[in-house]
Amino acid sequence: MALLDELKLTTYEPGAFSNPVSNRRHKFAAKIDEQIKLAVDPDYQPKKLIWREDAHGNRTRVEMPKRIKPWWSQSPDGTVLLTLRYGSKALELAKGKNAVEVLSKEDVEGTLRKIKLAVLAGEFDALLEKHIVKKKPIEANKS
Repeated sequence: MALLDELKLTTYEPGAFSNPVSNRRHKFAAKIDEQIKLAVDPDYQPKKLIWREDAHGNRTRVEMPKRIKPWWSQSPDGTVLLTLRYGSKALELAKGKNAVEVLSKEDVEGTLRKIKLAVLAGEFDALLEKHIVKKKPIEANKS
């Protein structure tokens, strides 16, 4: 084949370009994007696909709304406390501090946008690394 003679051939190794730090960064940024959309539109509900089984046992894929909880809560004096969550846990941003105080609910979107830029720049990599639960290796049965 003349075409294959012209091309530079190499070996492909799956996972060679996978970077766990970058993957965490983009996963966290995607969750921040959802919170930004929720801050702009309180009725925002993204969709997820799930499998449902009908009475006859037939499985079909159905689009369902995905539940998103806001990362912020408003106090009676009007200030808003914004927590940043990775998985189900709030990130500890500084020793003993796990929330950002925002003046009003209208400022939540702008604060989240600034945080997203910092996440993509790598400023939160150390915080995300601390909150990752390391899985213990599975021991072989000693039978």
